[in-house]
Amino acid sequence: MPNYNAVGILLAAGESSRMGRPKALLPWRGTTLVEYQMNSLLRGGCDKVIVVTGKYDAEMAPLLKDRPGIVRAYNPRYMEGKTTSIKTGIRELPDGIHSIVLLAVDQPRPAWVIEKVLRTHTDFGADVTSPGYDGHGGHPLVFDAQLRPELAAITEEGRGVRAIFNKPDIDHHRITFETAIVRLDINTPEAYENALASYAELAKSQL
Repeated sequence: MPNYNAVGILLAAGESSRMGRPKALLPWRGTTLVEYQMNSLLRGGCDKVIVVTGKYDAEMAPLLKDRPGIVRAYNPRYMEGKTTSIKTGIRELPDGIHSIVLLAVDQPRPAWVIEKVLRTHTDFGADVTSPGYDGHGGHPLVFDAQLRPELAAITEEGRGVRAIFNKPDIDHHRITFETAIVRLDINTPEAYENALASYAELAKSQL
């Protein structure tokens, strides 16, 4: 696998209020959703994955302990919004990296999707790279590490990372995918059941 010199930030601090149970711990493809996502990020080209925990930190801790390439970062301010978790992850980034891959735990992605977005980001040299499907944006988002100060300064009031996308001088490259996998988001029990049923087909590699 090429060396992309990238670190993933996996957001897993939320309360899962609509799901009714911790999304990170949901059974997924023979493991838990958080472990599946960690593995996808590592296999997709990230040298390290920072897993940002919050509400269910204690429940997730055993899954993150002694895992090569995995850093657990607890966000005590998780109730204040997703931006606090992104900033928690940004603070844990090592120096000297090229790319930052941002993904939420409830957005399951196979490794090939992450690898394709990361490889394109590296090849094109854009500030931000994201996947898209049917005219709509998806995830993961990949940022050039030079945007670290901007990511560290985002706020809920400023619409989070959208503030960076909206800057006039930002070079944003979007890759069009032929599968809705890049839009998949699991927020409710119904969405979880639907995702379980459709994922194998959606996640088929297009590489």
